Amino acid sequence: MRVVTTVRAPLLAEARRGFAPWAGLTVLLTLGVALAASAGRWQGGWAETATELHDAVLITVPAAAAAGCWQGGRERRRRTRELWDTAVRPPLARFLVSVLPMALWVAAGYLAAAGLALLATWPYAQGALGDGPRLARLPFDAFVTGAAVPAGQVAGRVVPSRLTAPLLAVAGYLGLGVPAATGSGSGRYLDPALAVVETSVPVWWQPVTAAVWAGGLAGAAVLAYAARRRWTALLPLAAATAAAVLLIRTGDGLWRTDPLALRQVCDTSGTPAVCVDARYAGALPQLTEALSGVTGRLAGVRNLPVRWVDRYGGPRAGEAGLPSLTPLGWSFARGRLTDPAEFAWEAVGALQVRGDCPDELTDRRIVLADDAVVDYLAPLPARRHLDDLAPRAERAARLAARARLAAMGAPERRAWLSAYFAGRANCDPSGVPAL
Repeated sequence: MRVVTTVRAPLLAEARRGFAPWAGLTVLLTLGVALAASAGRWQGGWAETATELHDAVLITVPAAAAAGCWQGGRERRRRTRELWDTAVRPPLARFLVSVLPMALWVAAGYLAAAGLALLATWPYAQGALGDGPRLARLPFDAFVTGAAVPAGQVAGRVVPSRLTAPLLAVAGYLGLGVPAATGSGSGRYLDPALAVVETSVPVWWQPVTAAVWAGGLAGAAVLAYAARRRWTALLPLAAATAAAVLLIRTGDGLWRTDPLALRQVCDTSGTPAVCVDARYAGALPQLTEALSGVTGRLAGVRNLPVRWVDRYGGPRAGEAGLPSLTPLGWSFARGRLTDPAEFAWEAVGALQVRGDCPDELTDRRIVLADDAVVDYLAPLPARRHLDDLAPRAERAARLAARARLAAMGAPERRAWLSAYFAGRANCDPSGVPAL
């Protein structure tokens, strides 16, 4: 019992009264403030939340390394290093007693912030059945944040200067951020902060291998500095090297396309049908409602696309692109359309532009027809101020074309719109009727 107490007492003292709890709280608050400031672009999508939490490693890893570095210079600042060197406990044990509580606190701070972010997303998530929190990378991101602490502490003991910690934080930020931003070179696959698009998910072994890479480097640094048999540092270094080779050789195969991003969920109550990928299935009623005025006016019109789609890879033949819901925070934020009228206006524009049409479809006659169709199907008063900026003759021509289309009887207008969309679909200027 006395031996257990002897081992536990220093660990508990470091965990309760040392710098470690403050380091964990710093990570929690820093990450929490960063997430709150950018909530509009992730709150409402599980994939976006996971991506934001992964990108936060760019902040948490340098911060954790700086905290470990500051902890490493503690004995030097207190002038107690010589006293510690006379202790019976071996250097590696003393090092672990100092570093483990902080590493655990820092990882716990990251996980606490991640848990709060997931709770904030839950009320607004729009995914279909089967969608949910993306947790595959979360343990790795917490681990690599904690692993930065011992690496930083080694740096703080080797270079015990007050400037080492801030300089290490800046170097860590640049070292992680530059490869992640450039996205070039095989070395980017070793970057813990490498940005990944929301439509990709890692293969099952990628986070484990990346953890071996990061943990192996940290372990090698610790053993090379504090172990009596320093050759033992070769063991974690060999594991890190093997993991690095596997990551680099696999390359883009480390990720696969999210199956939910490939699956379309549709509302076929109108024509064209409205389809979104399954990650935003919960938003489909809002989108259908926003486009109900358009589909109502298009009832009975022929030669339309079969559906609007928000498809990974773009629309196929016979489809029109739906205005994108991503990146979140623009047209779609916290589970709601920010401007349904603008969304409908953009959707009508997608109906008009299909295929790779030549430039002659932009002559004045067709431009007037396009303007009249958009104004009839999805009038947007906020954009009508642009008419006042046009030359007087152009403004008069636009208003006259709109008035002629609006004054048509229902059968005549359906026939005109059917001919219009046929000409547009076939990229045939002569097939687009004049107004």
